[in-house]
Formats: sequence, structure tokens, C-alpha cells
Amino acid sequence: MTKYILSTRPFRNEFIRQAKEIAPYEFVTATEIPTNFDWQSVEITIGWSKDWQDKLLIPTSSLKWVQSISAGVDTLPLELFAKHNVYLSNTSGLHATSITEHLLAILLMKTRGILDAIKNQEEQCWAEVPTIQNLQDLRILIVGTGKIGQELAKLLTFFQTKPIGINTNGRKIEHFAETYALVDLAYQAQKADVIINILPLTDDTYHLYDHDFFKTMKTTATFINVGRGPSVDTTALYQALRERQIGFAALDVFEEEPLPSEHPLWKLDNLLITPHFSGFTPHFQKAFMQIFLENLASFTTKGSLIKNVVNIRSGY
Repeated sequence: MTKYILSTRPFRNEFIRQAKEIAPYEFVTATEIPTNFDWQSVEITIGWSKDWQDKLLIPTSSLKWVQSISAGVDTLPLELFAKHNVYLSNTSGLHATSITEHLLAILLMKTRGILDAIKNQEEQCWAEVPTIQNLQDLRILIVGTGKIGQELAKLLTFFQTKPIGINTNGRKIEHFAETYALVDLAYQAQKADVIINILPLTDDTYHLYDHDFFKTMKTTATFINVGRGPSVDTTALYQALRERQIGFAALDVFEEEPLPSEHPLWKLDNLLITPHFSGFTPHFQKAFMQIFLENLASFTTKGSLIKNVVNIRSGY
């Protein structure tokens, strides 16, 4: 019987050929599903579509493994995956370099006055030199010490900073000068000049950054979110920025995407908005397939995965 890998997106023939050399699966993309497609023969999916749920998450389904195309899996039907004993893996770490460079760009543009210069150029204004800061003088709090957080901390040490990390239990992580548990976030936020969120979305991190949190921050502090949009109470952040409770924010992810053109966030002069592209990665297919093919080989020979396995209970 033919077995299928069903993908939400196409991949180059060289990668499909490599997959077939590992295991004799037929590769089908979502845009090419035939009318008489045998859904009961799908064992693996690359990505996920809500339209597949009633076809693949049923007692007679053969689905065994979902390889997420993103690092975040909070939008997936995790409870149903658990119920049907479906393995789940993600792309954690694949975007680490891209997101780290995005964050460094924001930090340098802010500390060197480049953002102010762009605004002044639009107004054809030769303004006074803005306040310039060195990264090494800033207390930078990185909330999330996973692969992205570690890559950022490592590069920040090049600028002689001493990055502070926040993780679940405060365990020590390489490249961080200090690490604290998530329960210490509010206290550490009071002392931070920059707070960067890189956490996954879970029940514990939903609206973690709310009215009370922003009140703890310095009025000169910067808040950056490249984690998940719903970790931030958007209304609370808007009010904090509008009332100058905090100095500046940069958001790459939002509770509602795309961000509506009429949303009041667009009008704030102390906010940088980027359209969820911090993780865009050159040569994505090659990097993704390094994860997928290694897992495919393990899945085929051992019936288990060895890279980026998601704990469905915790959501990461």
C-alpha cells in the first residue's frame, strides 16, 4: 500500500528524492491533492492545515508524525495529537541566526540614534544629535534562554554586554551572566534597560506582559517581542507607550495578524512595527530538510524522532 507524506508547501525535487532514498513515501503537496486521495494512507505531514483535522485525526487514520514548519506550535491541535499518539517536531533553532540578527539590528539602530535619523530625514530636518548609548552600558534581559536566546546572548558578549536570562527555573545557561526563574521576571524587569521576549506561547505565557508588568519597567526602557504575539496584552502595551510609561517598543509579532491598518499601534511614534519577518531565513528549505531528513531516518528505522521533539503537554 502506498504511504504518503503530505506537505503544506512544495519542496525542491532534490529534497524529495533524498526523502525517498530514506523511505518509500510518496510526497504530496496541499495544492496537488487529487480528488480520490487516500487520506487513510497519510503517515507524515509537513506543516498542518485545519482542513485536514477531520480527515487525519480520526480513529482509522494512519497519521503518526507531524513536522511543524515553524518553531511555535501553539496554533496546532495539540490535545488531538496527544489523543491519537501523533509525534510532533518543530524547527526550533532553524531561525536562530535570522532572529538574532534582527534583534541586533533593532538594538543598534535604537542605541545609535538611527531610528531618530530616519524620522528626521523624512521631515527634511537636520536635528541635534540624539542620545547615544553603548550596548555594554545596558542591562539587557532576555526572556527565553532557548536556542535563539543563547545565540543572541553569545553575540551580545562581543559588545561586552552581560546579558541576563529568564527561563522556567533559573537554571544556568552558557553566555548569560546571570539567569533567573520566570517568577522573578517582574523584579528583574524593574532593573532592565531592554527586555526581549523570545518565549513560546503557553497557558503560563499568555498575556504575561500586561498592565502590571509595563508599570514595573523603567520609563526609559525598551521592550521587544519576537516570541509570540498573544504573550503581550496589546491594549496594555499601547497604553504604556502612549502614556510614556516605557520609552520604546519593537514588535515583530502581534495578537492579530496582519495588524489591521486602522489599529492605533500604527500611529505611535515610539514603536517600531515589523510584519513578522524576523525569522525569515535564506536557504530555508536546506536548513529545514536537515532537520526533517534526520528525523525521517530515525522514524523509519526506530519508530521515533531524534531532533526537535515537542513535548505536547508543555507545548514546546
